[in-house]
Amino acid sequence: MRVVVLGGGVLGVSTAHQLARQGAAVTLVSEAAPASGASGRSLAWLNSAAARSAEYHRLRVLGIDRYRTLGARVPGLDWLRFDGGLAWGAEATTRETFARQRAVGYDAEWVLPDEIAALAPGVDPAAVPDHGAIFNPGEGWVDLPSLIDLLLRQFTGLGGTAVFDAGPTEVRTEGDRVLGARTGSGHDVDADAVVLATGAAVPAELARLGAPIGDRTPISVLLRTEPVATGLRSVLNTPRVSIRPTPDGALVFDSAWSEEEVVHHDDGTFEIPQSTVDGLLAEASAVLAGNPRLPLDSVATGRKPIPADGEPVLGPVPGIDGLHVAFTHSGATLGLIAGELLAEQIVTGQPHPLLAPFGPGRFLT
Repeated sequence: MRVVVLGGGVLGVSTAHQLARQGAAVTLVSEAAPASGASGRSLAWLNSAAARSAEYHRLRVLGIDRYRTLGARVPGLDWLRFDGGLAWGAEATTRETFARQRAVGYDAEWVLPDEIAALAPGVDPAAVPDHGAIFNPGEGWVDLPSLIDLLLRQFTGLGGTAVFDAGPTEVRTEGDRVLGARTGSGHDVDADAVVLATGAAVPAELARLGAPIGDRTPISVLLRTEPVATGLRSVLNTPRVSIRPTPDGALVFDSAWSEEEVVHHDDGTFEIPQSTVDGLLAEASAVLAGNPRLPLDSVATGRKPIPADGEPVLGPVPGIDGLHVAFTHSGATLGLIAGELLAEQIVTGQPHPLLAPFGPGRFLT
């Protein structure tokens, strides 16, 4: 079976890797370098902490499980860690979240400020509200460019072909079925099936093909510091900033409010005010032990894929035989499990029950 996978992010590379494992002849095509899109500027927090549908929660928990399996099979990965997650906010909201997590069996502990140092080193206990916070010991983080590099090496080792810097690539169709893909240079790649996993570009391509889906993709802002000795190991989610460490001792962080401050221009370009960058740095310092000065290394901005209803879009596109899509906000958490299930569904031709609630057809009815 010949399959073309479009997209060099975690969803595309994971799906291509799994297809190759199952014996398909796979060509992975990316507009630019691997991890150059949303996967390269993701907080990459592995979790299922928020309120979600039961089906989505189940899929995210399975996604975390696959990362634990990877960690067991490839020990010593410094870019995949499970040191827990710490979150706090208004008391009523935090207690409601805690009760919901406990009700679905999600590992959660209520901790007070004087307990923080033992569970989450590197956090300033004074930043934690007196009523306390939620510690989720099973949560973690992954460095997606490192994961993508590992999966690409395994993919090519299985005989897969990877084409990068191909320019904008389109799905080729004839009638109601796919023929393959056409790269930006006009090169055609023939295939029996195509997986569209181009991140924020997915909705526009599906609209061009007459199969539009709902989209509420914003511009995201992710800051990275230079290596700094904070002792932080857990992922932090606070009202004003979310932070995680990196393999090289730096920190990355973002926030919802910083996305709202992005300046959008009429020509489609955008910019991040310096005041927003300075504000994020200050907010991050304020929740870290010792309130250290954080030397800025880079500011990454770009579109962050989010379907209109917040739920993943995974599976075959109705009306276009052979076309499959992977489009979700939770690319990090779902990266491994989504690739596995999509590949199985494509190779066997049998719908997978775990993906049934997430098909793009829900936007076409």
